[in-house]
Amino acid sequence: AVVSTQSTGKFLETVELQISLKNYDPSRDKRFSGTVKLRHIPKANFKVCIIGDERHLDEAKTLGLECKSVEDLKKLQKNKKLVKKLAKSYDAFLASDGLIKQIPRILGPGLNKAGKFPTSLSHQESMEEKVETVKKTIKFQMKKVLCLSVAVGNVNMAPDELLANIMLAVNFLVSLLKKNWQNVRSLHIKSTMGKVQRIY
Repeated sequence: AVVSTQSTGKFLETVELQISLKNYDPSRDKRFSGTVKLRHIPKANFKVCIIGDERHLDEAKTLGLECKSVEDLKKLQKNKKLVKKLAKSYDAFLASDGLIKQIPRILGPGLNKAGKFPTSLSHQESMEEKVETVKKTIKFQMKKVLCLSVAVGNVNMAPDELLANIMLAVNFLVSLLKKNWQNVRSLHIKSTMGKVQRIY
């Protein structure tokens, strides 16, 4: 196995894929971003919050999901610290499609800045399935540096599950790059507490 799957201590270690690029100039070349759905949920303790209308709030409570109403958000009064704290408390947000446009007005740009702007949720969709999809989706975002890292799994996953996620993530990233594999300098896998392992 690439990563030893023993967990240490109380929290479940995340396995990260670290990508280093070459022949790429962030100031000149087009910055890319993209999302890909993995086969298995990478983070076991992934926390989702539903920002919902009445129907969605009821559904979220039935499913045991954390949820907030528009009134709850208004209580934060666009206080940057409180909005930041809200963004930090969850890995992702989903919001009823009827409310999504109001969110920047109510909260300011905080969620967007944190890279956690809510995913839209309609009444025609299954909330449970949409939450599963969000949990399986990872985002590649090219910033000013030539290194990217994304969570592709955790140390409790079976090696073949981890491998399936890594392959999906790598192939998707390579498809985003202008020169594909010629833009990849190296690929490493690292668990939170473990050693870095080079895979390419």
